[in-house]
Amino acid sequence: MDASGGRGQPRSGNDESAGRPAGRPADEPTTDEGRSAPAGTTPNPSAGRSGEHTADHTPPHADDAPPRTGGTPAQAAAPPGNGTPEQPSSPVTSGEPEGPAGARGPSAPHGTGPTGTGTPSGPRAAGPAAEEAPAGHRPAPPEPGPPHRPHHPERTPAHSASGGEPAPRRPAEQRRGGLLMGRPFGVPVYVAPSWFLVAILITWVFGGQIDRVLPELGAASYLVSLFFAVAFYASVLVHELAHTLAALRFKLPVRRIQLQFFGGVSEIEKEAETPGREFVLAFVGPLLSLVLSGLFYLGLLAVDPGSVPGVLLAGLMISNLIVAAFNLLPGLPLDGGRMLRAVVWKITGKPMSGTVAAAWVGRALAISVLIGLPLLTQSGALGSDAADGVGMDTVLDALLAAILAAIIWTGAGNSLRMARLREHLPELRARALTRRAVPVETDTPLSEALRRANAAGARALVVVDADGTPLSLVREAAIVGVPEHRRPWVAVGGLAQDLTDGMRVSAELAGEELLEALRAAPATEYLVVEATGEIYGVLSAADVERAFVKAMARPA
Repeated sequence: MDASGGRGQPRSGNDESAGRPAGRPADEPTTDEGRSAPAGTTPNPSAGRSGEHTADHTPPHADDAPPRTGGTPAQAAAPPGNGTPEQPSSPVTSGEPEGPAGARGPSAPHGTGPTGTGTPSGPRAAGPAAEEAPAGHRPAPPEPGPPHRPHHPERTPAHSASGGEPAPRRPAEQRRGGLLMGRPFGVPVYVAPSWFLVAILITWVFGGQIDRVLPELGAASYLVSLFFAVAFYASVLVHELAHTLAALRFKLPVRRIQLQFFGGVSEIEKEAETPGREFVLAFVGPLLSLVLSGLFYLGLLAVDPGSVPGVLLAGLMISNLIVAAFNLLPGLPLDGGRMLRAVVWKITGKPMSGTVAAAWVGRALAISVLIGLPLLTQSGALGSDAADGVGMDTVLDALLAAILAAIIWTGAGNSLRMARLREHLPELRARALTRRAVPVETDTPLSEALRRANAAGARALVVVDADGTPLSLVREAAIVGVPEHRRPWVAVGGLAQDLTDGMRVSAELAGEELLEALRAAPATEYLVVEATGEIYGVLSAADVERAFVKAMARPA
């Protein structure tokens, strides 16, 4: 990719312009040399004198990528040709921007529900809105989106004249998406608030059935029903732990397990590397549900079927059998869909072909559930009495079928989108998205630093010591916070953010590795270095976000 999402300059040596950079007004002034001067700049007192204060340092890659026109950091560099100071036309906020969402990269949740498995809409992989829907194992972040840049509490934000406070952090409960119940095998398990709704629903429905079978219990039948709801979701957790253990066995990181309204989801952060591993990863969940169903059946043989333990064991046996059978249906986002995807992947050698096939089978399955489930219950084929007319039970069956069909249809569509995301991720290359940078010393006046950046066609400033070792980065937001008339008297060192190890990224990073590096150390800018340690430039997280969105907009 040659563009940096609309603002950055190509780092691959391609001199073709992609059009007017985003965010720059069409009527901006130009300098005498023909370079476009961003609005909102103040002429440097020394900038108008030809031959004075030429750049002391040039970026190490200046030879392979000639200076571009109009590129300066934070809309500030060369003076307008008439020598009149311009007022800012589109200032950048000085606070910490929200940044790209979902920097964890694509995740692959496995999910199980009371009646099957579904997929939440959207990245991760991951916002609160996506946590209430069940998810099947799919290569997806919560909502297809670029890398997430959460506020970093340990990092001191760069000083700016605006005195803006860092962006507030989201509440911990909102970030987690539920109540933390434990960390089996080191993986956090959360219970979403919606689980309490389904627990109440199961208690009410199953309690009425127990009351008809064991009328002598009276109101205690609802306590037994509540115990059934908890025990059933414990078996769902076992299903999810099977996916989790298989993922950990294959060295795939698992972000968390979450119990939700329609079941559970294991958020696996990376996709299986081979179709064989993909098949095993999907199959172990339904297999454990079948094993649990068999164990409950054996327990049922040892007790009186008409007793409270007998009713509970029978209910758990049937429910786990339904979960296993439903998840084995061959359509995404169900586990059976992941297995079908693995088979097609093995035959064709293309993961995308497997995803397309399993996703369309999933959509056909959604239509079948929408139409077939009410017909089966109406005819009595599922064990209930055949209904002659339309009653409340028929309406509830149709509503349940519609919800399940919507979950399966949405999950299949999300799987297709996430597969397209994985195809385009390699296009995100740090080298192509990096901005040219000018090294300046700590006590350099901001106006002089901006003049040097404009002369070199650069759009970023790196503060270095006397030996040329990079110390910190000057943020765009900090520059914009300094009034134009103050820039000759403000040193760049006072606007810089100290470099940490996580803020140094290799110019060779691309795709998921690049997103993972940005997620590990959230920031607005990163220093991009060569393998030798030489400065290559500065990578803006905003540029990565724009490139991410642009890549996702292209068809697969």
